[in-house]
Amino acid sequence: MIATLRQRNFALLWFGGLISITGDWVLMVGLPIYVFLLTHSVLATSLMYLAGRAPSVLLASLAGVFVDRWDRKRTMVITNVLLALALLPVLLARTPDHVWIIYIAAFVESCIEQFFTPAESALLPNLVGEEHLVSANSLNALSNNLARLVGPAVGGVIAGVFGLSGIVLVDAASFLLAALLIALIAAPHRVSTATSASLARAEAGALARVGREWLDGMRAIFSSRTLTVVLVAISITALGEGVMGVLFPVFVNRVLHGGALQIGQLMSAQAVGGLIGGLLVGFAGQRVMSRWVIGFCGMAFGLLDLAIFNSPAFYPVFWLSVGLFIAVGIPGIGMFTGVQSLAQAAAPDAYRGRVFGAVGMTMGLLGLLGSIIAGTITDHLGVVTVLNIQGAGYVVAGLLLLLLLPKRQPSPATSETTATAEAPVAAEV
Repeated sequence: MIATLRQRNFALLWFGGLISITGDWVLMVGLPIYVFLLTHSVLATSLMYLAGRAPSVLLASLAGVFVDRWDRKRTMVITNVLLALALLPVLLARTPDHVWIIYIAAFVESCIEQFFTPAESALLPNLVGEEHLVSANSLNALSNNLARLVGPAVGGVIAGVFGLSGIVLVDAASFLLAALLIALIAAPHRVSTATSASLARAEAGALARVGREWLDGMRAIFSSRTLTVVLVAISITALGEGVMGVLFPVFVNRVLHGGALQIGQLMSAQAVGGLIGGLLVGFAGQRVMSRWVIGFCGMAFGLLDLAIFNSPAFYPVFWLSVGLFIAVGIPGIGMFTGVQSLAQAAAPDAYRGRVFGAVGMTMGLLGLLGSIIAGTITDHLGVVTVLNIQGAGYVVAGLLLLLLLPKRQPSPATSETTATAEAPVAAEV
């Protein structure tokens, strides 16, 4: 892991990501507090979340088409600058009548992020090489959990002391600093491998060309067994994550009889587990890309989830729940890092943006469906029964990964996909 972090290009990307994600956690914790205090409405707060989730369903897969056309480093720099600028109108939302400004800003921010996320996932293999993919992804997992550990506490303090202005300006500054660090990366130039067929498509209408390039990306996914299995597994887990996103505070309140303090403690506990898991995965290296490791990590995550949800009925001790939240973070990082590294290695470079765009759309759509399920059936079936969807989903996903992933994983140079690795005609952002 240290050797990977010593690589200048990756170090710039990693520190930029750490700063930006910490700023995001400040916003994610502080802004809902501000909206609720401003409006005294749970509905108003939930509408803000909906505005932030909708673009992943509407735009993520299509954004991958343009990510594969554009220079990925430049895309990341420009999106970070745009994210900072798009936050500034929130400073004008000072009364309940102006809360609509926050909704629009949340929607625009999420739209921009649909371009940044696949660009980052697609660029990473070109910066570190396949031999360092697992280490790089585990370091990214470490930064995510470190930000998750620090960001909420910072966000709560800033919201209480500086209010809306502090929340917005801290996150905007984090985006600008991340843009500066990413701009310093010496990213390799992408070489166009466009054939006469792709050049002919360039002469067609722009909309038709985008549609064809999107279909090319879908063919690249579904002609690869690895990518297909990964997408199906992610779909199953995203449904459960949508359920958990809605019911987590309800579970803490109704089952654990806790409040805001206990919610924060459990979030921090899982972040600690993620930090431990990231270190372990980094030392394990490419062994984490094994279907055995990925599959068993997925099933372990699901079984620990089921223990978290059901153990209070038999042994209602809060600190047992804290311990289980720490434990569940470890296999969670193992599964996430393995799946992320596999998808990056299996996807041809010309299609990586579309692959990760499709992943983002799938997670957004199934997460939204999970949220709807949780909101409509929980009062009839009970909190624990519905939350068991998440635990059972991870067990099923882990089993599918274990049984269906091919024994030998493909490399970018010898990918299983039968689609021709055409790069769309180069275009600048």
